[in-house]
Amino acid sequence: MPWQRSADDADDTVTAVDAAGTEPTRKSGYTEGKGRPTPKRRDTEKKRGPVAPPPMTRAEARTRRKEMRETMSKEERREARDKQRDLRNEVRDRRLAGEEAYLLPKDQGPVRRYARNIVDSRRNFAGLFTPIALVFIVLVYGLPRYSALVSLALLVFVVMVVIDCVYVGRLVNKRAAQRYPESTDGGFKLGWYAASRTLQMRRLRVPKPQVERGEAV
Repeated sequence: MPWQRSADDADDTVTAVDAAGTEPTRKSGYTEGKGRPTPKRRDTEKKRGPVAPPPMTRAEARTRRKEMRETMSKEERREARDKQRDLRNEVRDRRLAGEEAYLLPKDQGPVRRYARNIVDSRRNFAGLFTPIALVFIVLVYGLPRYSALVSLALLVFVVMVVIDCVYVGRLVNKRAAQRYPESTDGGFKLGWYAASRTLQMRRLRVPKPQVERGEAV
């Protein structure tokens, strides 16, 4: 009949549809290619947003430094070491000079500076503790016959050192309270800070003394 289509017409229609761009039937396990190579994992990680947080432990810091050494050339590592050494030397020199920005937290502040000046302006008996204690230790082993007398002398010396430290701590607290009445830095902490500096030999103190012995503070 005129309104019915023959089998040949149906085949021509299917062929025309396929030629027009209809996707052929694919197998269930088929995956179409992306048309570009798969990026490497390290390249993908470099493009990620935030940077990794700072290391929380020493082991993690060592691991990161090791990774940096592996990625840097020999010349770059040498240059980095030179810069770090120069920076450490500069910080040490400025800290010894007493520059406030480079001091440790325990040394910062006008009260702590004033306490250091008081200690450094005195001739402290406690400053002889380290060398004299070494002499006593040598005498104990070198003169076993007189070890009892040496031990007694050492005990007397230690008592005198403790008395000197207590006196310096109280002196510093008293004068700091007069000079800085509104400061909260005082009491045992300030006294201990002054006493610990008194025990150090003058040439080994950090920061270095800014006043001479006998100078008015």
